Amino acid sequence: MALKMSDIAKMAKVSRSAVSLALNNKPGISDETRKKIFKVIEESGYTPLRKRKKGGLRRQAVLDLIMVSDKRGILNRNYASLPFFDTLVADLTQNVSGFGGKLQITTISSENLKEEILELKASVKAAIVLATDLDEKQVTFINNNLKHVVFLDTYYENVDADFVSINNRQGAYLAGKYIVEKGYTDIGYVASNKIISNFLYRREGFRRAIHEANLKIDATNVYSVDPTTLIPNYDLNEEQVRKLPRAIFCEDDYMALRFIKELRKYKVKVPEEVAIIGFDDISEDTMIMPELTTIHVPITQMVDQAVNQILAQIDNKEWLAQKTLVSTKLIKRQSM
Repeated sequence: MALKMSDIAKMAKVSRSAVSLALNNKPGISDETRKKIFKVIEESGYTPLRKRKKGGLRRQAVLDLIMVSDKRGILNRNYASLPFFDTLVADLTQNVSGFGGKLQITTISSENLKEEILELKASVKAAIVLATDLDEKQVTFINNNLKHVVFLDTYYENVDADFVSINNRQGAYLAGKYIVEKGYTDIGYVASNKIISNFLYRREGFRRAIHEANLKIDATNVYSVDPTTLIPNYDLNEEQVRKLPRAIFCEDDYMALRFIKELRKYKVKVPEEVAIIGFDDISEDTMIMPELTTIHVPITQMVDQAVNQILAQIDNKEWLAQKTLVSTKLIKRQSM
């Protein structure tokens, strides 16, 4: 049976993104790690998978993954350590190698976005843009200056471009409905202090579920924190802890994990005293006790869809822009 990149990662005891970086001769891993990966590849006889499509093998020599880094946003300078990025790079590399292509990772800064996109204009033939932090004007500029492009992890209805994103409204609605079904009425909300479209859609979905149950969230039960760091920064005091709501939804799993850490300082039991639910289903969720109830984001399916859309753009001159929202699902664990 043919080995997959994930198999190589397990055998070398590294992440899938590390294998991807080694295969693509990219920086970001040590020489020792690179040597270990290639030793496993040589000993196992690994070769990238090849998938045949109708009419033979479709080849796109290079597919660019463009990362737009924003020091004030989600994709800040530490983005490479995020589980989403690790899975994204690994899945994209596996998918692109499947049709004989190669993934090239390019990072640009949001501060110099226009200048750097114009520099890439001549060399980039097809690109998937990780657009988590991009606003509508930035997306429009990129779309107008790159020939074939799909925007991943964001969505703007009024931009005539290809998008692949999760259905954030639907996911947060699931979380809200589950809280209500469990019988909770005293509900809290942990919101990102970085305003991006994904979180705004999550607020809409959650608000809808709570409204349908004729419930309201008291303003004192809304907390605003950084969405990416694992360092607790809630700064709760004992009086606030005594008045905590019985169930809390966090806009991403990092916020939820930090909240659980903060509650431990005050010996608050989860879920007996405060139940917690997150959003994203990152690997760390099962490394704590109790394991985190969350909303699963199907990254592999999103990657497959983004690649399908970029290939369709290239193959079909009559292609019309497609906006794809991929549904999420509730993962029930012990924190709620």
